[in-house]
Amino acid sequence: MPKAPRPVFIAALLAGLALATIVVWPQGVGIHRLPFIANAIALRGVLALGVAIAALLVGALAAWRRRGGAVAVLAIALAAVAVGNGAVLLGRSMVPPAQDARTGGELTVVSWNAYGGGASPESIARLIRETGADVVALPETDAFAAARIAGLLAEEGVSMRHDTIAAAPGGESIPSSLLVSSALGPYERDTTVASTPGLPSAVWRPVEGGGPTVVVAHPMPPLADVVDQWEAGLRWIAARCTERDVIVAGDLNATIDHFAGLGLDGAGIGGCRDAAAQHGRAGAATWPVWLPVALGAPIDHVLAGSAWRVTRFDVRGDMDDAGSDHRPIVATLVRR
Repeated sequence: MPKAPRPVFIAALLAGLALATIVVWPQGVGIHRLPFIANAIALRGVLALGVAIAALLVGALAAWRRRGGAVAVLAIALAAVAVGNGAVLLGRSMVPPAQDARTGGELTVVSWNAYGGGASPESIARLIRETGADVVALPETDAFAAARIAGLLAEEGVSMRHDTIAAAPGGESIPSSLLVSSALGPYERDTTVASTPGLPSAVWRPVEGGGPTVVVAHPMPPLADVVDQWEAGLRWIAARCTERDVIVAGDLNATIDHFAGLGLDGAGIGGCRDAAAQHGRAGAATWPVWLPVALGAPIDHVLAGSAWRVTRFDVRGDMDDAGSDHRPIVATLVRR
């Protein structure tokens, strides 16, 4: 008759599984925005793959030793981490898309971090033409490039206004630009709203007409020496999302995991909902382009206030050779 598992082994196994749960879901204990943990969960696909390989190797060692109880516990815990992260990504790909009827008056929003000019104005203009974009958020795009894009579109009969915020006060001189269809009327930057710290973000409001408030956001990345600025940037976004008629787009240097605890009334962050999460694409990576969509980090977002609902969302993987390290995203929204 086989011996019953020793209490020490059972205790170690339970402890290992508890630790694996925290690794998979650190927001459960409020550590999801800490340095290194924030970076790890941003790359859930890489984490799942790497830990799965480690689990196989450790499992093989446990089988070879036969009596390697501690090694077996480690193998099981690693396998749980791999399966758990894979399950999270799979679940985010199985969210049923919004089923709103097309009623006209839809708004198409494009966001693309152009990598400081890595993606050319010609590539960006082509994307805008192909998607029929009404609002275009362009982190790491300066005023000269924005003007060039608007000029190229004008040659094709597409009229768009453009504006640029050059830098955050005391921060990096890495500009963010906005293009808005002239059909939405003139927009002005709201200079009463300060930028995210470190990298520039801004709010544009319609001068007249019924267009939404538009926010182009680009908070700092969650690096160990600037993690406080990164978190302040996420809270800045949450504050902008207290408006119903707001659309936030840009490279947020965060996944929906990092939004945990910043939402109101069941929303993802502030009062906004993430377009990718609503349309079953929250696991599709937008950065970096040299990693497959299943392995990278989904850090570029379109967020919609409660006045808007998502009808379509896509991560454009066909422009990986355009020169940016980010993939563009395209969301189509309709008023509720």
